[in-house]
Amino acid sequence: AWYQRRVRVPDFDVCVANMPYQISSPFVFKLLLHRKFRCAVLMFQKEFADRLVAKPGDKLYCRLSANTQLMSRVNHVLKVGRNNFKPPPKVDSSVVRIEPMNPTPKINFMEWDGLTRIVFTRKNKSLAAIFRSKSVLELLTKNYNIFCSLNNTPVPEDFDIKRTLDEIFQSNEMGETRSRTMSNDQLLKLLESFNSRGIHFSS
Repeated sequence: AWYQRRVRVPDFDVCVANMPYQISSPFVFKLLLHRKFRCAVLMFQKEFADRLVAKPGDKLYCRLSANTQLMSRVNHVLKVGRNNFKPPPKVDSSVVRIEPMNPTPKINFMEWDGLTRIVFTRKNKSLAAIFRSKSVLELLTKNYNIFCSLNNTPVPEDFDIKRTLDEIFQSNEMGETRSRTMSNDQLLKLLESFNSRGIHFSS
């Protein structure tokens, strides 16, 4: 996962780069986890840059948008057309400015990453529909059992993962919400609600 990559980043204050497009995503997250810098001005493929700055409700808003904007302020600087290069590439580019958030959000990034992986898998479906899938139910049941074991707590005999999820969505009025419209504040609130009920996204 992006938060576990172990290549060491040297100390720096400002980063200015024209990124090889195939490593754009892992580079951004490695950069953000490094954190000890003032700002980065980076050129990416335009579609990737548009996803970085997309807001909830935008067509391109996705897990990349939410993760990046959780840890940084990211702004579009300018578009760079393909004809500015010789030979011209097949795609346009864009320059963005990234500044890390200070202070860092106080969350478990493994939990956050696990949640966003699930909710953005099918970002146009309701949360209730996403969490009804067999694979998600099996994962969360497994994680709940591990959580109980680690805390020396017996699994309640009447535990029902579907009922627990329904109660969480009802208390937050988020069952019919689609992840493509959710702000990071809403995602953080949802994560907190899950965790408070012993539902976790990393094991």
